[in-house]
Amino acid sequence: MRKTTIVAAVFIVLLSLVAIAAPVVSPYSPTEHLDIVKLRSQPPMLAHPFGTDLASRDLLARVIYGARTSLMVALLAVLVSTTLGVGYGMISGYAGGATDTIMMRALDGMIAIPRVLLLIVLLSFWRQGSTALILGIGLTGWFTIARLIRAEVVAAKPREYVAAAVALGAPRRRILVRHILPNVIGPAIVSATLAVATVIALEAGLSFLGYGARTAHASWGSIILDAQGDFTGLWWIAFFPGLAVVATALAFNVLGDGLRDLIAGRR
Repeated sequence: MRKTTIVAAVFIVLLSLVAIAAPVVSPYSPTEHLDIVKLRSQPPMLAHPFGTDLASRDLLARVIYGARTSLMVALLAVLVSTTLGVGYGMISGYAGGATDTIMMRALDGMIAIPRVLLLIVLLSFWRQGSTALILGIGLTGWFTIARLIRAEVVAAKPREYVAAAVALGAPRRRILVRHILPNVIGPAIVSATLAVATVIALEAGLSFLGYGARTAHASWGSIILDAQGDFTGLWWIAFFPGLAVVATALAFNVLGDGLRDLIAGRR
């Protein structure tokens, strides 16, 4: 395994631990107004390494707690999309024939719809919140993985272990779950890892546009939104959460690439 993959994995583990232990490691509460007169919109200093925001809240604390929201939304949304994509792809690939053709043409139609615009429309009519955001991203993000899993299932169908299971009279459900799924789960994991990076950036963008999760602790995207009136003068409010988004997305991309190479090497 490459050193960059190990570094990315360590970074993700440490970030996750920091997010989980936010009440312990955070120097302040993310919602605490420290001093609305003296500490409002202060640049980075020794007492506040990331500075403070327009409401005199410590930005380091908000970035730490924002990791909770951003990672939670990304991981749960990817779990939803991966589950749907794996199920859809396995059914389509194993059914074959007209069923496969119809399901793939329907999938092509869904892929043709711009995801961001679809999410904005959905979240405009749907009550905004973490649950709506997770379901919205998850329900619009399974198309690519479905196509990938379908291709893996089509490739696995002619193999000996599947033919043996069919010859022994095993039901289709057992063949899919016990014989095919374990052999296509590797690409699904790689795809899910790469999807987390995409969703983190997507969630940040939606939050910046005002369609993100509505929580007291905010997310990285909504923290960046606080600086929209003066990105030059309040650079630190956008820079540090933006750096967190870029670094985390890059780490998941590097980890996904490493896992893909590892799985390809074992095949």
